[in-house]
Amino acid sequence: MNWSAWIESWGEPAVLAMGGLLLGLSFGFFGQRSKFCLRAAVIEFWHRRFGEKLSVWLLAFSTAVVVVQALVLLGWMDVSSARQLSARGSLSGALVGGLLFGVGMVMTRGCASRLLVLSANGNLRALLSGLIFAVVAQATLGGMLAPWREAISAWWMVEGGASRDLLQLIGAGPGLGLAFGLVWMAAALYFAARSGGGAWKWVGGMATGLTVAGGWYLTHQVMVHSFEVVQIQGLTFSGPSSEWLMHVLNDPHGPWTFGLGLMPGVFLGSLAGALVGREWKLEGFGGGYTMPRYIAGAVLMGFGSMLAGGCAVGAGMTGGAIFALTAWLALVGMWVGGGLADRMLDHHRQHPAHAPIPATPAP
Repeated sequence: MNWSAWIESWGEPAVLAMGGLLLGLSFGFFGQRSKFCLRAAVIEFWHRRFGEKLSVWLLAFSTAVVVVQALVLLGWMDVSSARQLSARGSLSGALVGGLLFGVGMVMTRGCASRLLVLSANGNLRALLSGLIFAVVAQATLGGMLAPWREAISAWWMVEGGASRDLLQLIGAGPGLGLAFGLVWMAAALYFAARSGGGAWKWVGGMATGLTVAGGWYLTHQVMVHSFEVVQIQGLTFSGPSSEWLMHVLNDPHGPWTFGLGLMPGVFLGSLAGALVGREWKLEGFGGGYTMPRYIAGAVLMGFGSMLAGGCAVGAGMTGGAIFALTAWLALVGMWVGGGLADRMLDHHRQHPAHAPIPATPAP
């Protein structure tokens, strides 16, 4: 690929936005077809079912780790300048933000990326939750909620560089990171084989993980072939959600970015997946999940994602694939927060205390 020629012809913003669009199309399509969802994986894990949803997430996560670490090991990519590793970070923000995000994603029945995927499928609950998520994320980044974010983040800070790189902290390198990813991939394949399901689980899960790795590789190539200062970055949905909000409301003629291309790509990819699977339909509120629950969950996710430094994909998978300490703390927080929220809010749905026995079999 002649990256220099593309950059010279189109410019960095256009190349980044087009790359984000193409990666978004892939993420949206394969995420929709495989039902990729951290919330569903967390619930299966805490219910000790280890089924299809957990398998899909593990396939995506392990694929991202393996490919990213292999690229680093081969010298084809350098992620040391990524914000998740090089900049000063907050351990308290990662943990508290991850916990809040985990609770919020259970309340809204989907993380940030899943809400965008479901919105393209006609789910109006997800659309409303996604809009609220974007507003709260922007308010947390530079609005009225920013002082709260700064105060919590200041509790426990960590310097950038080796102090924020898990592999360097334990005196290891990308070889161990690759081995770790392969172990998790073996576990994912084992659970996937046990849980059954169609080919979309395997193909979709791995393709979703490849998209995450592709985000790192694309922006790295633009960075090294550009004469301008370009920040290497990966897939995330918290920053781009607030970025799209400001682009629409405040600066519609501003330059395009990787995140601005990613969001419509995911939407269109998911729409295509829903049409292929004949799953597109309008859905409103119902089934006992009330509008206040979704609104509160979206608020928690918006604040938590900016506090943690990313959403379930941005911090959990993108940051986890480069072994950023704060990303792994945020991911642990999301799993714990999601499990606690499911236990407190939805446990009675799976295990009603005094459910009456029906006289006739339910249809």
